[in-house]
Amino acid sequence: MDGILSGIRIIDMTFGLAGPVATRLLAEAGADVIKVEPPDGDPTRQLSAFESWNRSKRGIVLDLDDPGDRGRLEELLADADVLVHGLRSGARQKHALDDESLARRFPDLVVSSVLGYAPNHPDADRPGYDILVQARSGLMDEMVAANGGPMFHRLPAASWMTAYLTTAGILARLMVRERTGEGGPVRTSLQQGAAALLMLLWHDGDRITPDMMTKAALTKEHPGPALLCFRCSDGGFVQFGGTGFTEAPILVETLAEMGHFLEFEGMLPPPEFLVLYREAFTKRTQAEWLQGMRDHDVPCEGVQPLGSVFRDPQVTANDYVIDVDHSRLGPIRQTLAPFRTDPPAQVRSEAPTLDEHRGASWVGQRSAIRPAAEPTLRRPLEGVKVLDFGMFFAGPFAPLLLGDLGADVIKVEPLTGDRMRLKTMNRMFLGAHRGKRSIAIDLQNPASRPVVERLVQWADVVHHNIRMRAAERLRIDDASLRAIKPDLVYCHVSSYGPVGPSADQPGLDPIAQAASGWQLESAAAGGAPVWYRFAPMDSLAATSSFVATMFALYRKQLTGEGSFVSGSLLGAAVETNSETMLLRDSDELADYPRLLPDQSGISAGYRIYPTADGEWVAVAALDDRRLAALRSAAGVGGDDEIAAAFAGLSAADAIGRCEAAGCPVELVRRDGEQGFFGRELGGDARLAVSYPHPTYGEFVQPGAFWDFDSLELRLDSAPPQLGQHTGDVLRDLGYSDEEVEGLERDGIVSSPDVPHL
Repeated sequence: MDGILSGIRIIDMTFGLAGPVATRLLAEAGADVIKVEPPDGDPTRQLSAFESWNRSKRGIVLDLDDPGDRGRLEELLADADVLVHGLRSGARQKHALDDESLARRFPDLVVSSVLGYAPNHPDADRPGYDILVQARSGLMDEMVAANGGPMFHRLPAASWMTAYLTTAGILARLMVRERTGEGGPVRTSLQQGAAALLMLLWHDGDRITPDMMTKAALTKEHPGPALLCFRCSDGGFVQFGGTGFTEAPILVETLAEMGHFLEFEGMLPPPEFLVLYREAFTKRTQAEWLQGMRDHDVPCEGVQPLGSVFRDPQVTANDYVIDVDHSRLGPIRQTLAPFRTDPPAQVRSEAPTLDEHRGASWVGQRSAIRPAAEPTLRRPLEGVKVLDFGMFFAGPFAPLLLGDLGADVIKVEPLTGDRMRLKTMNRMFLGAHRGKRSIAIDLQNPASRPVVERLVQWADVVHHNIRMRAAERLRIDDASLRAIKPDLVYCHVSSYGPVGPSADQPGLDPIAQAASGWQLESAAAGGAPVWYRFAPMDSLAATSSFVATMFALYRKQLTGEGSFVSGSLLGAAVETNSETMLLRDSDELADYPRLLPDQSGISAGYRIYPTADGEWVAVAALDDRRLAALRSAAGVGGDDEIAAAFAGLSAADAIGRCEAAGCPVELVRRDGEQGFFGRELGGDARLAVSYPHPTYGEFVQPGAFWDFDSLELRLDSAPPQLGQHTGDVLRDLGYSDEEVEGLERDGIVSSPDVPHL
């Protein structure tokens, strides 16, 4: 097949990051994407990012208030498989693009909405720019700026999560259509993307422990990995993800030369040791430290500027970037896809100029809808079976998302459990494992092989992030498992991608953040690199691997064939650099918005302002009209006067004036997760859900990341105890009670109440 989505036509009526990135990923998987713009064009056309986010699409301008253009849109929809839009309720109703009207006219059309807030949420019609969602959701409260206030997140991580949720949601709806013959809605939002980002930190419950509330080393003021970033003799920085570096010979020798021999226990060195480590790192260059640490297999990375990934041999080896001969810009290097699929992503064209394809023929391209094999489904991935061998967060979070969509997910753990079950890291485990069944197996015992083979024969998908050399030793690599089940979908998440000189190097979220460029890009003027404590690269790597798995499942549904797909921390980091590109003739980066020195935003119209009562407000005035409205609200004539004016107003007064003037604005919420759970619990949007947990009582987490209307999500069971379902799973695989008891007695498997020898 030409592409996984060959024959699928998509109408894209979105702008910004989330919607356009989703439709570009679908386009480069083979879909015919038609970008519909208003007469003034997509407002992001002025940015370099437009060329990356809207590549491989055709473009047309339609004025929905013009009857002729409205009729043209109707013709496009009649020949389309998917509509993707960001229209709030008023615009949807005005143009008869609401879900109910579309379902009557086009019953097999998949309709994806990408909004700021969940459509069935009280905030649904609020302006949904990334900065405003950061503020209103409490996401901005998760970081502390150099001045002690909230920090604007220059990395738009919520938008990136939403892009992947949108892509996967559309694929899930297309899979449902293949099975039932019916289209329907799939809705998500930046609000839900933000909630998904916070799964590894935000929880509540009847019996939450102090460790869970303080978040161990991830406190806002002193997030652990931020303390493990060291300046070297040449001014560069080296970032570590944990304390393994303290035993590396290069550091031990350097400290010995200084007259120090240091030993400690715990996740972080004590403050007096950190002072000595910081001094030690000033004795050698960044390159010397990186080589010495990697020789000792210590996860580390040099903190790089944004865009450095375009020149990284590991990045080019994995096809995370592509060289394009652009008609206007000349030879350029852009990001391609953060994952690898079979067949791989292919660039179809550069981004369209405004109304470039006005005269094109649009008729006769529609894919054939198969007769319904299953008239009804309860959940989008009903019947799909997933085997999760992963650990930490970047592996297991994708199977959680598959489980949310209705897949049956079995978590395979060693007898000692996933390492994230440690008391100090339990939040991360809980954030990646709801809805799964746990079976504890000693994979290193050859006697466990028959159990593994039965599990693989049961599964449609195997997903993990074990380093591939270790997976080969355990015989759970792709080749070994495909020999058991040839049509398996196998997804592997690595640190640096499946090929290239760094393919088997270890890595963690802080390492990927260092490579991404966002640690430097997010720093205050003259300040230290910034580590985002909600581990966005872990989440983005996991979620992009989830998208790759969904592509493979869709392909398998059409062809009956399995495939190997992959994601990586590096791939996710590279894709976030798509705000810019490398201009090959000059070897320079294309322009992109830069952070203001005080970490408040990127311009006078897109930033946060402190107010007289100690609060902060966020504004999103991205065009001349709204910027004039912002100046009017502040009562000033120049952009450089706005901050002083807001400093003399209360937050309520500033917000009231902005709303009256027509400038999008939000209060920066400072109540964090407790405020989120207090607002969201019990709402129709199910943005927070609860279920009983043996340790924490009624346990609460962020909930629904999509709404499929009549199709349910599975959000009804807490993360499992170690081996909680061992017996049940083995019996489902055909083992008798006597055989299960024998496996437990021999220490091959274990259940919570059955000690192994």
